[in-house]
Amino acid sequence: MADTTDVSTLTDGPGETGAGKAGAGEAGAPGGADTAEANGANGGADSTDRRWDDGLIARHAAGHNGAGGVPVTVGVEGIDGDGGTAAPADAHQPIGGAYEGPLRARLDALRELVGLSRTRIEGTALAEAGRVLDEAATRQRLSSRHTVVAIAGATGSGKSTLFNALAEVPISETGLRRPTTSAPIACVWSEGAAGLLDRLAIPGRLRRKPLAGGDGDEELEGLVLIDLPDHDSAVVAHRDQVDRVLALVDAVIWVVDPEKYADAALHERYLRPLAGHAEITFVVLNQIDRLPGEAADQVLDDLRRLLDEDGMALGEHGEPGATVLPISALTGRGVGELRGEIGRFVQERNAAARRLSADVDAAAARLRSVYVADGRTGLSERSREEFAERLAGAVGAVATGEAAEREWLRNAGRACGTPWLRLWRWYERTRTPGGGAPRAEVIVEDELTARQRVEQAVRTVADDAAAGLPRPWAQAVREAAVRGAVGLPEALDELAVTAGPPSGRPTRPAWWPAAVLAQAAMTLLQIYGGLWLVGQIIGVLDPGIIPPVLVMLGGIIGGPLVEWACAAAARGPARRYGQDAERRLREAAAGCGRAKVLDPIAAELMRYREVREQYSTVSGLRR
Repeated sequence: MADTTDVSTLTDGPGETGAGKAGAGEAGAPGGADTAEANGANGGADSTDRRWDDGLIARHAAGHNGAGGVPVTVGVEGIDGDGGTAAPADAHQPIGGAYEGPLRARLDALRELVGLSRTRIEGTALAEAGRVLDEAATRQRLSSRHTVVAIAGATGSGKSTLFNALAEVPISETGLRRPTTSAPIACVWSEGAAGLLDRLAIPGRLRRKPLAGGDGDEELEGLVLIDLPDHDSAVVAHRDQVDRVLALVDAVIWVVDPEKYADAALHERYLRPLAGHAEITFVVLNQIDRLPGEAADQVLDDLRRLLDEDGMALGEHGEPGATVLPISALTGRGVGELRGEIGRFVQERNAAARRLSADVDAAAARLRSVYVADGRTGLSERSREEFAERLAGAVGAVATGEAAEREWLRNAGRACGTPWLRLWRWYERTRTPGGGAPRAEVIVEDELTARQRVEQAVRTVADDAAAGLPRPWAQAVREAAVRGAVGLPEALDELAVTAGPPSGRPTRPAWWPAAVLAQAAMTLLQIYGGLWLVGQIIGVLDPGIIPPVLVMLGGIIGGPLVEWACAAAARGPARRYGQDAERRLREAAAGCGRAKVLDPIAAELMRYREVREQYSTVSGLRR
């Protein structure tokens, strides 16, 4: 028969009455406390008197009301019903311990990872990581001296019988009626676990303690044992309670029987998804007393095989994994061995950290596709150069350089050409409407074509940068490139004007005055030879046609020769002038593209590398 006695009616030693427990209040209130030390320190009771205190009284320090709506004042030893001095409401301190070592580093990294990723990754992908962080913070504030172990199993597997056998007192109802266990029942081997039970939402009327003075009490000191409803119950609320509690406990004892040990619901819904939690998992084959001869060993071997297929490594040979034991809760066979295993597990005082570490592993596994790239990531130097080349093509850097070179050559031809040729060109320009002096044109691509080239360059460099990245980060890189490309074609158009060759005539080399002087000398020779010849014709000078003709021929031939030599000498400076104009425009276009597109892409890649480092710590790759 079930033990339905309320916790408030239990007494654990002389001097503790039901009235002393009346302040326990209703279960489920937040914020448990360990008052055992306070009780022993203030002389209200003998410290050796193991008085039972589930911590419910301490929760009323925050100002909860007692019976009849009267405010309850909490003293050092409980309710100050006799007008004694009461402790302040904030006297209770957290009793949990800080996480240490690799687990602390992984939790810090996970917290940093979530913070860095909120604007890049959907909240649903980070929900599990956030839950793990919340549970870690909650568990840290609660008792680190207690280990919460849940007993779970299918209908008729004998969980409640095992629960009673471990407690050595009939706490959980057993029998043929199903479901027998309709709500989680707790059995606590030491004080100070109220906060943990509040977290599990187990009411005070369902909180029990083992038989006082029973064998193994010291060995199980700190154990909080939870009997769960059937995980395959026909009542949906029961299954929901199982799932809720299993997500909060420190360890699980799965009870299977010879008939349902291979149940697909157990393996597919629980054991396989929780394979990473094998170190905090016990699997007990109950009811082996029903198996004749070697059948128990055969069923046990088959159970081990199924667990291996689930990915839940077994821990019999020293490797970390689940503990598998055959027992008979009804006859007591194997219960002592299980009790010893649980005792050693509890006394290690690290079950909560191991459970949390497994939760972090599971969260990291779910996030792997979000943070782990397929290959090498980043923007190569070749991609940068190709992007700059495409922008240079869009802004017309090559055409601008060629136009600057032609302008330099034209200017050289005007300065070093013969006067008669320049006079003829002037005449031609005056005869042609609008034929003024040609100006160096800044070559800019047609607007539509230039814009298309810019957009193509941005898409290409964004795809190169996003190659191999996980989908959210690849999308973030592309979005950064698109945002940066806004206004880029217009900025390049302005650069084509401001960064192109300067207006006016190009700078002349040092040899140009000498070339102009030589051309003037050739012109003077032509004029001198012509006047000499005219003077001979009109009889002013002595006849002699050869000298003036030679002088004229020297000027006539020398002028084009000087012009040709100047043109040959101008090719090098003109080429350098055009290349300098092209280089300036290329650098300006590359700088504009770097500031607007490459720098935002680099910032996103840097952010990804940062979160990738944090994920490496979270996933334990650096442990």
